[in-house]
Amino acid sequence: MRPTIRVLPNALIPSILDEAKRILAEIGMEVRGPALRARLRDHGLHERDTVDDGPRVLFPPEVVDAAVASAPRSFTLFDRDGRPHADLGGDRVHFVPGSSGLKVLDHRTGETRAANTRDFIEYVRVADGLPHIAYLATAFSTNDLAPEISDAWRLYLTLTNSLKPVVTGAFTEHGVGRMAAMQQLFRRDAADLRARPMSIFTITATGFFRYSEDSCQNLIDCVEAGIPVEIVPVTLMGLIAPVTLIGATVMHVADVLAGITLAQLIRPGAPVLFGGAPATFHMKTAQSPMAAVEALALDVAYVEVARSLGLPTQSYMALSEGKFLDAQAGAETFGSALLAALAGVNSVSGPGMLDYVLTFSLEKLVLDNELCGQALHFARETQVKDDLPTVELVRQLLADKHLLTAEHTLAHWPRELYLPGEIFDRTNREQWAKAGGLELQARARAEVEQRLAAYTSPHLDPVLEAELRGLVASGLPAGAALPEILPPAVGQVAVGPRRRGGRRSPEAPAKDEAA
Repeated sequence: MRPTIRVLPNALIPSILDEAKRILAEIGMEVRGPALRARLRDHGLHERDTVDDGPRVLFPPEVVDAAVASAPRSFTLFDRDGRPHADLGGDRVHFVPGSSGLKVLDHRTGETRAANTRDFIEYVRVADGLPHIAYLATAFSTNDLAPEISDAWRLYLTLTNSLKPVVTGAFTEHGVGRMAAMQQLFRRDAADLRARPMSIFTITATGFFRYSEDSCQNLIDCVEAGIPVEIVPVTLMGLIAPVTLIGATVMHVADVLAGITLAQLIRPGAPVLFGGAPATFHMKTAQSPMAAVEALALDVAYVEVARSLGLPTQSYMALSEGKFLDAQAGAETFGSALLAALAGVNSVSGPGMLDYVLTFSLEKLVLDNELCGQALHFARETQVKDDLPTVELVRQLLADKHLLTAEHTLAHWPRELYLPGEIFDRTNREQWAKAGGLELQARARAEVEQRLAAYTSPHLDPVLEAELRGLVASGLPAGAALPEILPPAVGQVAVGPRRRGGRRSPEAPAKDEAA
């Protein structure tokens, strides 16, 4: 067995599913994409006129049940070179950087600012080598090119700096086609891309039981290209969903079941993740934290429902609403990472994110790598490992006064004891002071710089890279150009004080101290 967590009684899960399907059958889903609405009519689904919004498509329970039955119970992501990389399903947990950021917390200056292309290159290069970050995400947008193609530009920068799969998404109604063509360059043909997918695209349900024009067309294009999708409602407890756990779970499940049904009607067998990005809406602050403990309970609840159906899952967890790498950031991230690992979430989006998923931090990402590693270690299967019966180990302990050199210890300690890297301080005070007395932010900054200096770029044929750039540039407005790619100078560390909240913070260590 493995450690688990549950928040729903088993007897409630069928009732939650029945009520969610009743919403889809009687209230319906507003499907704003005309092409997708036409396909639903071809499948015999009917629309009902409503007073307050557009026509809603009704989903009979048997249609939803058939869609759930046809959705794969697991699927594999492949790397850029076509090798199997991650198996999503069961209780296999993968941590992935969060997405949707607009700013970065600059690890050199300590300032939060708009992100640019160099920031994104550095992010990919750091994330590429983190052992507990399973694959990548197009974590934030850059502000140095036309927004019409910024989605494809992020994908280009990922594909040229890493072999790992990526979670991404299109920013416009017709953005998927270009991004699918970019991935197609790394496969023999369309059938090969479908057989060996290298990305997951996010499809967002926009609230009020609605799928927007962009989401509808993106869903069609992804499913037809064979790109797996994650259905991600942003369920705001207390604003557009009940403030109570069960009611919010019902509404969240209805949104996701609709997305799964849409995907399976487009192409039966399309790989889909049962996902979400729930948050609470607190009336006193008018903010909507994903790291709120009630939102985390909703994450665990809808994952339980999804697992009762045998479907692979996604959630936004292992993140923080804090503004800096501080105690709040560590507490919120590790608490939710541990919950995600115990719940068996297959794809956990969040590491590296701060401030309501608006800000990305490389320092936080390298810390989160350690926190996620510990969460994964805790959630391992519990097994007997030559330690039952235990009497002989007791005899050896009493005879030798220790078990340091015992055969059992030597055989098992490398896998049983998790040893964090240098960013996580497990020394005593004297050892810490002798090593320079670096606080967490200084250690995190040193880790980032070390990884940037040690990064090795994967080989990419220049002709193929030119084709990639051509696909991105094809969407540029007249007169616009792609940003220059200026890789960071290897081994150089910016000199100067860090600033945080107007106060001077300790300067980062010199390069030889960091090493």
